[in-house]
Amino acid sequence: MRSFCLSLVLLALPLGAVDLKTLRVCADPNNLPFSNDKAEGFENRLSELLAHDLGAKLEYVWFVERKSLVKNTLDEGRCDMLLGVPSTLQDALVTRPYYRSSYVFVSRRDRDLHLNSLLDDRLDKWRIGMHVVGDDYAPPSVVLGRRGLAANLKGYSLFGKYGEPNPPARLIDAVASGDVDLAIVWGPLAGYFAQHEKTALEIAPVSPSSFGPVPFVYDISLAVRKGNEPLRAALDAALRHDCAAVQSILKQYAVPLLAREGKESCDVLPESPVASWH
Repeated sequence: MRSFCLSLVLLALPLGAVDLKTLRVCADPNNLPFSNDKAEGFENRLSELLAHDLGAKLEYVWFVERKSLVKNTLDEGRCDMLLGVPSTLQDALVTRPYYRSSYVFVSRRDRDLHLNSLLDDRLDKWRIGMHVVGDDYAPPSVVLGRRGLAANLKGYSLFGKYGEPNPPARLIDAVASGDVDLAIVWGPLAGYFAQHEKTALEIAPVSPSSFGPVPFVYDISLAVRKGNEPLRAALDAALRHDCAAVQSILKQYAVPLLAREGKESCDVLPESPVASWH
């Protein structure tokens, strides 16, 4: 009961109630569509919006996203906030989700594949591109591996070489050029880079939405260090206040959005999961 009452008090605070002169945000300097050091990503736009609501000056701490991100940023006191973390993250305090997205299939529209299932038998004969993080393929590879399709996979590093501009785009380029028959990509990456291709591409969410304990659909939140409940409460209030503006920014970057059925979420999200994006 005491915890519940405290939550009510925090949520009742005005947006500027947190005494924060500067909002320090750890962000990747070369990670479009999320962020870059030219402030061209949608997480840059969201950071500007949130800092304005908190009445704080925005300051970036550039940090290349790799392993132990929370430990090396929030826990070390380098910054106050991270964007784009899974809502299930246990290493920090997370806000309410501000979007939900999915891994998606990306294929050339002129091929008319109309693919939506990881269990589709046609995958047996196709070259499938997928991002690689370190030594690991993206999560949907679990299903394909169980189906004996590991040899069909072609990996593209998510990070690329040092200084390479937009390394995730190489996978989308491979679909457009025909180097692979299709790709399975995290939704925000697929939506953003597909819209910059001259070749028309089709994007559709993968199904099933999970395989055993491995999800392919994620709720995405902000994160602050453990113990900083006032800042989390202020950010939650800002996300509610700026719900429409947040969703508008996401749509401008072609982020595929899924509804959060039966859960507290931004009211302007679609009422049911989106079946396909073009």
